[in-house]
Amino acid sequence: MQTIQLNKLLPHVFRERRDSLKSDIWLQQVSFERGKSYLIEAMSGTGKSSLCAYLIGYRNDFDGHILFDDKDTATIPDTQWTKLRTETFSLLFQELRLFPELTAWENVEIKNRLTRHKSNAWIERTFERLGIHEKLNAKVGKMSFGQQQRVAFVRALVQPTDFLLLDEPVSHLDDDNARIMAEILLEEKRESGAAVIVTSIGKQLPITYDKTFSL
Repeated sequence: MQTIQLNKLLPHVFRERRDSLKSDIWLQQVSFERGKSYLIEAMSGTGKSSLCAYLIGYRNDFDGHILFDDKDTATIPDTQWTKLRTETFSLLFQELRLFPELTAWENVEIKNRLTRHKSNAWIERTFERLGIHEKLNAKVGKMSFGQQQRVAFVRALVQPTDFLLLDEPVSHLDDDNARIMAEILLEEKRESGAAVIVTSIGKQLPITYDKTFSL
């Protein structure tokens, strides 16, 4: 996939505010292009996580249209969405959605077994770069949120993708770990040619963005 277009998109929950809504995303014509980097700055409650859910087809409670290479997502069947989520989109959820009873390694490997996208050596090396190699066999439920964010980041990378969505990926990371995450992300972006779409309500992933939107 090369482009995503938002055509007058508006969450149903904002219908009563449509005349007073000020946003670079909602009710606008917006395009995201493969290979570019985007930052979506938002205040809490303005719909950034909803936008991510709309893009990967988890929710459809919106007015307007989302187009994938000029194809309206309203016409995409459920079976095709499953393929899109394994080959075209990868999302690092704000709430992470890890399995607390599994180890950090198992949380990543459960996805990598399906995609076979990364080697075990790459996963171990990336854990080491992120400073959580000693947590490979620790249960995620016993880890800090910042450590869990790094596990979820690795999991987001173990699949092919054209559009990588990261919902507040560094909210609980110090500057050094945020910088390392940015370095790894840019390496993956150069290799895959994927677009990167990052949301933030304050702390930003330190990369250069082609465009910044205010939600």
